[in-house]
Amino acid sequence: MIDEPIVAAQGVDFSYYNGLVLRDVTLTLAPGAMVSLIGPNGSGKTTLLKILCGLLKPKRGRVLLSGREVGRLSRREIAREVALVPQELSVPFDFTVREMVMLGRTPYVRHLRGMTPQDHEVVERTLALTNTAPLAHRPFNELSGGEQQRVIIAMALAQEPQVLLLDEPVVHLDVNHQIEILELIRRLNRQAGLTVLATMHDLNLASLYFDRLVLLDEGRIVASGSPGEVLREDTIRRVFRAEVRVQPHPVRPRPQLVLLPPGA
Repeated sequence: MIDEPIVAAQGVDFSYYNGLVLRDVTLTLAPGAMVSLIGPNGSGKTTLLKILCGLLKPKRGRVLLSGREVGRLSRREIAREVALVPQELSVPFDFTVREMVMLGRTPYVRHLRGMTPQDHEVVERTLALTNTAPLAHRPFNELSGGEQQRVIIAMALAQEPQVLLLDEPVVHLDVNHQIEILELIRRLNRQAGLTVLATMHDLNLASLYFDRLVLLDEGRIVASGSPGEVLREDTIRRVFRAEVRVQPHPVRPRPQLVLLPPGA
C-alpha cells in the first residue's frame, strides 16, 4: 500500500508583479521523505516553500496538506503540521534561547491561558534534541551563526510539525557548522520520521544528505529523482550553464560535482 502524500502541490502557478515565477508545479512529499529543492537563483525555490506552508497563495492550482487544502486551513492549523525555517531571522528583542524556542509553542497556546506544563515539557525536550539546552539562558543575538541556526530549528520543532521546510539552512555557515546542521536534520528525519524539504545552494551537500532532489529552472520542475538521476553533467550544463564532471563520492554512494574552468 502506497502512503498518501503528506504534502501535494498540484499544477501550481504563481506570479509577483513582475511576472510568473512558478509554472505548473506538481510535487508530492511522502511521509518521512528527505528532499532537497535545487536550482539557480531566481528559479522559484523560496516561493514554492512559502506556498507549501500557506504564506503565499497560488495563482492557479492548489496545495494539499494531509489531504486538506491549505487555503482552507487557519494559520494555527497549518503551523501545527508544517514549520518553516527561513534563510534569515531578524530578532529585534533580547530574547534568550529558551524564550525563542518557547515561541514555537504559539500555535498551541490559548489566549490569556499561557503555556501549560506540557508546553514547557516540549520546549525542554526540543532543547535537548537539538543540543541547545546548554545555551538556554544565553541571548539569541549573541550566538554564533551555527548556534543560531540550531535554535531556529529548535523553535520550528517546538511546533511539533510533521513537515519541516528549510530555506537554505546552511548557506551562511562555515563548513563544520554546515555538516553539524545537516547531520541534525538527517537525524530528525531518520529517527523521528520528520518529513523534510530544504532548498540547497550547494549541490554536493544536497547530494550527500538528501534522498531525492527536485531541480527547478525558470519556475518549472525539470528533473526529480535520486541524486544520481538528477545530477547529470548534461543537466547541470543546461540549467546552471556551468561545466562540471560528475564523480562518485569516496565514502558514500552519491555523485559529487567537480567544477571545470571555461574551455577545460
